Amino acid sequence: MINCELSRPKVAVLLAAYNGMAFIDEQVKSILQQINVSVTLFISVDLSSDGTYEWCCDFSDKDSRITVMPYGDKFGGAAPNFYRLIRDVDFSYYDYVALSDQDDIWLEDKLITAVSSINKKKVHGYSSNVTAFWEDGRESVTDKAQLQRKYDYLFEAAGPGCTYVFVVEPLKKFKERLVTHSQLVNQITLHDWLLYSFFRAQGYQWLIDKTPKMYYRQHQSNQVGINQGLKAYLKRFKLLKNGWYRQQVINISLFIKTDTSTATFNSRWLLLKNINQLRRKLSDRIFLFFIALVGLY
Repeated sequence: MINCELSRPKVAVLLAAYNGMAFIDEQVKSILQQINVSVTLFISVDLSSDGTYEWCCDFSDKDSRITVMPYGDKFGGAAPNFYRLIRDVDFSYYDYVALSDQDDIWLEDKLITAVSSINKKKVHGYSSNVTAFWEDGRESVTDKAQLQRKYDYLFEAAGPGCTYVFVVEPLKKFKERLVTHSQLVNQITLHDWLLYSFFRAQGYQWLIDKTPKMYYRQHQSNQVGINQGLKAYLKRFKLLKNGWYRQQVINISLFIKTDTSTATFNSRWLLLKNINQLRRKLSDRIFLFFIALVGLY
């Protein structure tokens, strides 16, 4: 008799947590209830004060599919925590690796949909749209599935990192670069942007799926959120003005070992000339065009 568990795709889910007691129970349960895949959940808890680490350890004692990473370091953000997970988890025995936040809710077929799409489209990395939801009951599909552009990976992520699913072998290549460029990585704020950039720059194929398979919780403690509305634009404008965005592009370019951004986009004229290849969404291209035109990039 065939062991169905052994025949299922093996997925290592990497979950970064910090003071997550308000929502982590619902998220972990939605991960463990994924259908038609064999899931192992690795949790890294940033130094917390609300009992998140203790809760994770208790849950791990009850379910052998959960591994809690050694505790005590202060990462100070989601990106360093995910870098730690990618660096320290041995995922070489799995077929796929997925990333997870602590406060979302996955539909039961999220992972198998991603795995099936990866195989059908013959890609190496996967992300998708999400259904953002608020405590007052509002819901909104966040659309990141516009046509990929030639250089979009230098200027934006593929969408929320909590939707990312990777084929293992390319992620192992990313891990190697992560280990050898640790000082540079510490200067890159958004792990999802960096991962997407690495995959695209190395010639790996990436699919952005239009179909949302998770609820993306919006609350006051979101480190990033869905970046919609006037407040989000003002926040991005401030980051542009102080040079953060440009420096991130430079740092990511150094990590992925391409001089494309330096050679092509240090000149305002060349930036404006190539604007249609730099962001997927029309409104984002218009915004980038404007800030480049007035010299804010």
